[in-house]
Amino acid sequence: MKDATVDILKRNSLSVTESRRNILQLFLQQNASALRHADIEQSLQSIDRVTIYRTLQAFAEKGIIHSIPGSDGAARYALCKDGCADGHHHDDHVHFVCTRCGATQCLDDVHVPFVRMPEGFEASKTEMVVSGICSKCRS
Repeated sequence: MKDATVDILKRNSLSVTESRRNILQLFLQQNASALRHADIEQSLQSIDRVTIYRTLQAFAEKGIIHSIPGSDGAARYALCKDGCADGHHHDDHVHFVCTRCGATQCLDDVHVPFVRMPEGFEASKTEMVVSGICSKCRS
């Protein structure tokens, strides 16, 4: 997994640091689940909060991760799929938030529907979050 992190960082012209590698490795282990800043802090206690914040910002700017708005005001972050690049995100899928456990999941096969804008309006980003009960909580 460490080699994949180095490849991703180099491909995106980011310095390879231990903190970036560890944070990226955590994302790679999530299988489409999203993480909050607090989740990363709790999992990687050796990395300070500012370093995590700056790393998340750098990853988002480079198209490595995308943000998902949370109903609690805390953004979640998930790995981008192929096609995202420096400043251009193409993650047009729906996100699911479990109302019981709070898990946030990318639903890659469920696309955000096209929204026809009124004349004179131009959309730059469309986000869709569906809330409900996840499969783990239903069991």
